[in-house]
Amino acid sequence: MDAQQTTPLSQYVGFDSITRQIESKLLKRGFQFNVMVVGQTGLGKSTLVNTLFASHLIESKGRLEAHESPRSTTEIHPVSHLVVENGVKLRLNVIDTPGYGDQVNNENCWDPIIKYIKDQHSAYLRKELTAMRDRYITDTRIHCCLFFINPTGHGLRPIDVTVMKKLADVVNVVPVIAKSDSLTLDERDLFKERIRAEMQYHDIRIYPFDSDEYEEEERELNERIRSLIPFAVVGSERNVVVDGKQVRGRKNRYGVINVENENHCEFVYLRNFLTRTHLQDLIETTALRHYEAFRSRQLLALKESSSKQQAAQQAQQQQAQQA
Repeated sequence: MDAQQTTPLSQYVGFDSITRQIESKLLKRGFQFNVMVVGQTGLGKSTLVNTLFASHLIESKGRLEAHESPRSTTEIHPVSHLVVENGVKLRLNVIDTPGYGDQVNNENCWDPIIKYIKDQHSAYLRKELTAMRDRYITDTRIHCCLFFINPTGHGLRPIDVTVMKKLADVVNVVPVIAKSDSLTLDERDLFKERIRAEMQYHDIRIYPFDSDEYEEEERELNERIRSLIPFAVVGSERNVVVDGKQVRGRKNRYGVINVENENHCEFVYLRNFLTRTHLQDLIETTALRHYEAFRSRQLLALKESSSKQQAAQQAQQQQAQQA
């Protein structure tokens, strides 16, 4: 096909208003964003999510008390909220996975997490293939998985490597160093370098991905994001006073950690990345990359199964005719 030429208009037509038309419809419908948090108990997963969205979305379970029995399985806890900002409605699902990595024997503790993610793809596919399907299919597919890394300063545990690789195959993984204020700035930088080297060595493909489909500006932004990952973060729902102003932060014996101060932690970078620059791309990447791969595999499996059934039926018919 020949390249299309740009044709000048002799007067105003008005189709440039289509962006406002689309925006109006989307604002009425609202948006859906599903985020999963994965990590050991006590790393501040709930607190960070609440800090990110400036709302009390999920209860912090924290570490187990001495009298409590350990969690034998990874229990999936989805929590749904409708949050509104300047007229924009966001239906937010937060999926917590308490119990991951807490046991002495953590073999296959990731299976319920992977199964849950695939189950959401499967549910969406079933609705998509229904003859009388809904006009708008409720999207419960996981758009982002925040993977919490223990701030040990030593590197990733073998189980972390295994789980991150398995998760990266089915969901957009964004690793974060939890409670990074437990490390000095030098320790933090060294820890980040070590984790990046380990992820590269083990070929763990984390979000955002590199693609020729992105414009130059988008590729440059993604490159800056990748240079920051894993985000070293601190979460807090409490307000503390700094120079006469209330800020979200934490007090310790050395002073105050202001979670929104870029010199203290990288919370602001993570928040801007998740909500202000890559929210829509996370949703699109889930649909076009992870779900599409799942959909293709499932449909191919159905086609093969159908072909085998037909072959078996033909064989039975031939045997019946010969008999």
